Amino acid sequence: MIEKRLRVVLAEDSVILRDGMVELLDARGCEVVASVGTAPELLAAVAEHRPDVAVVDIRMPPTHTDEGIRAAVEIRATAPGVGVLVFSQHVETAWAARLLAGGAAGTGYLLKERVSRTSEFTDALRRVADGGTALDPEVVTRLMRGGRRRRVDTLTPREREVLELMAQGHSNRSIATLLVVSERAVEKHVAAVFTKFDLPATEADNRRVKAVLAYLAEQEA
Repeated sequence: MIEKRLRVVLAEDSVILRDGMVELLDARGCEVVASVGTAPELLAAVAEHRPDVAVVDIRMPPTHTDEGIRAAVEIRATAPGVGVLVFSQHVETAWAARLLAGGAAGTGYLLKERVSRTSEFTDALRRVADGGTALDPEVVTRLMRGGRRRRVDTLTPREREVLELMAQGHSNRSIATLLVVSERAVEKHVAAVFTKFDLPATEADNRRVKAVLAYLAEQEA
């Protein structure tokens, strides 16, 4: 079965890195419909092309502080059908919490120095484009250390471990393999997280997504 050719908008202020990523993504079956170096250009490109996913650096001109992730938050609000993958050297916990509190579906946050293979990046890109989540473990750890942790503090160590792996985008089967437990045991831990986070079953809501990031919203309260 031939994989769908992903349509990507790439925002990276380093011309050399941007051009290199365009070549790598093209070789991996992605179509970079626009590659830009500023946040306004990113927003314009997303509005024009409506890609499957936007790859966004955090620090972009003119101040090189948080222009990129501000734009990512805006994309999530104005173009919810577009996946957003933040790809940066930095963990900005406050903005990451705001980005993810709006809903984790179709959202990713990876650290450049921790992606060792192109295949890892493109797999995460496809997962985000398909409405999944791709979070670097370091991002998850930083977020879980900060802010109020009332609901997280009700979890057992194993439940918290399962929650962190869920946040990284792992399925129950994958979590079971990583923790060397049965898939049924993982299901029980996930059910306990749902209960402790007060997330009743509904057809419309994705409880898994909400459980992963429920406490993140508390950091912005």
